[in-house]
Parts: sequence; C-alpha cells; structure tokens
Amino acid sequence: MTKQAIGVFDSGLGGLTAVRELLSVLPNENIVYFGDTGRVPYGNRSRETIKKYSMQDATFLLTKNVKLIIAACGTASSVAPEIGDNLSVPFTGVVAPTAAAAVRATKNGKIGVIGTTATIKTGSYKREIKKINPNIDVYEQDCPLFVPLVENGFISADDQVVTLVVERYLSSLREADIDTLILGCTHYPIIAEAISKALPNVRLIDSGRETAIYAASLLKESNSLSEDNLKGKCEFYVSDTTEGFSTLAGIFLGRDISGQVSHIDIEDVAKKFKLG
Repeated sequence: MTKQAIGVFDSGLGGLTAVRELLSVLPNENIVYFGDTGRVPYGNRSRETIKKYSMQDATFLLTKNVKLIIAACGTASSVAPEIGDNLSVPFTGVVAPTAAAAVRATKNGKIGVIGTTATIKTGSYKREIKKINPNIDVYEQDCPLFVPLVENGFISADDQVVTLVVERYLSSLREADIDTLILGCTHYPIIAEAISKALPNVRLIDSGRETAIYAASLLKESNSLSEDNLKGKCEFYVSDTTEGFSTLAGIFLGRDISGQVSHIDIEDVAKKFKLG
C-alpha cells in the first residue's frame, strides 16, 4: 500500500479524460497531472520532438515521487513508447489496453481507429490489434481538426462546425461497416456524442477508460494500491497560463478546479536534467 501518486501527462487538456476515468476507477489514488499546454499539439510534431517532449514530461512527474506514469496521449503513446524503458517506475501508454478492449468488443471483425496524424502514421493501434488477432480488419483515419475544436470549446453535437468536421472525417469509416471505433486521442471522448451521431450503432472505445482499468490492474499486481479509507487528491500542472486551462478543464473533468492549477517551466526541467 502506498500514498504515492499516479503521474499522468498529455500535450494539453485531453489527458484529463483519462484522469476523470482514473478518479472513477481508483477513487483512493492521488493523481499528479501535467499538461504541456505551452507546446500543444504534439500530433503535428516530428518523431524526435515528440520523444524529447514526452521524456521531459515524464521526468517532471518523477520529481513528484509518483509510483506509475501514464502517457494519456495517443501521440506520445504511439510515437515514444520506449521512454518507459528509461524510467524508474512502471509506465504505460494508452495503445495496448485500448487495442485489447476493441478486439474484445468487435462482433464483425471490423475496427476503426481515429487519432492525430502522428498517431495514425505510426500504425500503432493497427499493429497492436493485428498482434492480438491478425484476422481483424482495421480502418484508420487521422482527424487533425478534432483537438483544436475541443480545445476551443467546439464540442456540441448540434454545432454545425462540429457536425461538418466529424462527417468529413468519419464518412469513410461508416462506409467500411465498422462496428467498433477506437477514440485514439484522449480529447475525442469530449465529442463522443457527435461521433456517435455520425456512426450510429458503432461501439466507441475510450482510451482513457481502458487505460485507467489497466492502471488499476498494474497497481494491484504490484501491491501498490492506496488504502481503501483514503480519498485521493489531484494536483494539476501546466506549461502555459493556468487561467484558460482551469476553465476548459471543467468540461473534461466535470468539476471545477479553479485555484488548483500551477504553472511550471518545462524547459527548466529539461535543462536541469539535461534532456535535449
């Protein structure tokens, strides 16, 4: 049993959907969240830059004495999974647990994957799915406008802008007759209603939810769960201004975190630990 926190990082706000699921699955755990809002998005960055940023993010979380680190970012999980090899605590991204859940869910063997351009280019979800069941057909689609839509508050399923963008990206997946869709970016659950309208009768797989369940199993196996009588606390850190983050975070978490967000200079962390 340990009171050490779970560390979670993302390029911006999206990872908060994973935090929301962690709070549901593991209500006794403390959580430290870092959103790299000063350098968002990661989805259109080079592989080298994504790896460098992800290592810096994870290193900051280590300074908070965390017991597990989660890359709650489809891009970082897909492009830089090997950063876990250089960490002193267990590490997981979102790809493996989410792919496994999608394989369990599909009935017709046709799975769709949506994510940032960087995530889709890696083919990480397709590769993981094929590893589990090579007979499954996987249809991938990058959706580069979804993150800016969400981070600018365009989230309503009735919003014309949202509807047009969703339809533009997802029409080919509807034609492919998928029955299961991986939301391969933790921003995407925020517009799940709009996605479901475009793809009726398709099971949506939330990467944040599946990763939270997987994190719980990791902590249980290592006997690292917090005591049942404790109520978990959250700390939030960002690399840009705290005001805008606090406002939008309420949408992702479903609760007000005003006054609970701190700014850190991630470049100072990089310099201190000589990380690029």
